[in-house]
Amino acid sequence: MVTETPQFQLLITHARLATLGSDPSLVEDGALLIEDDRIAALGTTTELTTRYPAAERWDAAGQLVLPASLCAHTHFYGAFARGMAIPGEPPATFSQILERLWWRLDKALTLEDVRYSALVCLVDAIRHGTTTLIDHHASPNAIAGSLDVIAEAVQETGLRACLCYEVTDRDGPGRTQAGIAENVRFANSQLAQIPGPQAQTAASFGLHASLTLSDESLADCVAAACDLGLGFHIHVAEGEADQEDSLRKSGKRVVHRLHDAGILGPRTIAAHCVHVDESEIELLAETGVWVTHQPRSNMNNGVGVAPVEGMLRAGVNVGLGNDGFSNQMFAEMKAAYLVHKLAQRDPRAMPGDLVMRLAYADNARLVRVFWPDLRLGDLCKGAAADLVFLDYHPTTPLTAGNLPWHLLFGVEASAVTATVCAGRVLMRNRTLLTLDEETITARSQELAAQVWERVNLRLYHCRDHDGATPGLPVEKPG
Repeated sequence: MVTETPQFQLLITHARLATLGSDPSLVEDGALLIEDDRIAALGTTTELTTRYPAAERWDAAGQLVLPASLCAHTHFYGAFARGMAIPGEPPATFSQILERLWWRLDKALTLEDVRYSALVCLVDAIRHGTTTLIDHHASPNAIAGSLDVIAEAVQETGLRACLCYEVTDRDGPGRTQAGIAENVRFANSQLAQIPGPQAQTAASFGLHASLTLSDESLADCVAAACDLGLGFHIHVAEGEADQEDSLRKSGKRVVHRLHDAGILGPRTIAAHCVHVDESEIELLAETGVWVTHQPRSNMNNGVGVAPVEGMLRAGVNVGLGNDGFSNQMFAEMKAAYLVHKLAQRDPRAMPGDLVMRLAYADNARLVRVFWPDLRLGDLCKGAAADLVFLDYHPTTPLTAGNLPWHLLFGVEASAVTATVCAGRVLMRNRTLLTLDEETITARSQELAAQVWERVNLRLYHCRDHDGATPGLPVEKPG
């Protein structure tokens, strides 16, 4: 048997290693050997420095080192919405938020905007120790090639992302078909690459939501995706309007409508699922769908709190995303921990160890839908070398058993000092190593200002020249 000699070795020493995984442990004065993109050994600093005296060393100086964070659902394209004012009265419903903010913003994006929206989100991910993200993209006036633009940004950063384009009928039949074509084209480009855990990008098939898709469009998407073996990434029952629309169109609730259309299955992500009933939860479990929970977004949009614990009891697969909020997944974990207690008026709801399970073990299982041989979410021999360093020195005892509550109550964004993805050091001592953050920030500020101007011009055009109400901009479909 021939053993390949690793091209790269890095020995991290003097760390507090939180392994997580099925048998979690906390290794004091721990050490971890990275060989190429994988973890090759774990132990104490004394043990591993003796076994690997020639390896390059990185002294963690007592920092807490644990598996990098994962994000099950996000939107890179929404980065330029931060601080953008929406003219007129504040939106009073989720449907108004979509119409007045997101469906105006996405139309204003160019391919360069798409690139820099992705880059600023990826910078944010590195800064917060998040190495793998599942993105859902929309740019109706810059569809063709948009996923390649995002993929190139991902490659540049050294992170890992699964990408798709949001197919919808809201911008006319031409753009519906263009969205389908973009998903198919990008998926074919991924299939042409050498598959494996080293791949930085993967593909899914994006759909907006039931309320903006006709039966005909769903059928077209199913036909296209089946030929490629893809599952779907779709928003499901995020707001009550989705259920109302589905009942009006089909006489069925959203999950049942999507199931009958052939959308559900073990490779499909159903984001949110806030307004699902028991019959829908049962169907989500039967079909093996992945539901993703985004508590910060749901609170911000005032749509409600997803019945996560009920779904888990029924056997539904559930992961934790952020829906375009910051890639500080520790903040998402805190929101999940707190909001269910408030909603249920029960301090026992959503315990810390359950939140931890969603964020790491369950998110890692979801990632394996797209990278089957990639082991994430724990530190062990053979796992991907995806790590986050936390400058966290607690004033109370820290153990493997109480780690979830230290992360929830003690860790803030400022604690993250280093991020490693697939053995590549992306940030060290809070300095990014793969990207010029200053240049990216400066250009994104310029582009965001231009996007805001285009959004406002479209709004002015709608109100004053077309006689339209302040809703969707009036544009020719296709």
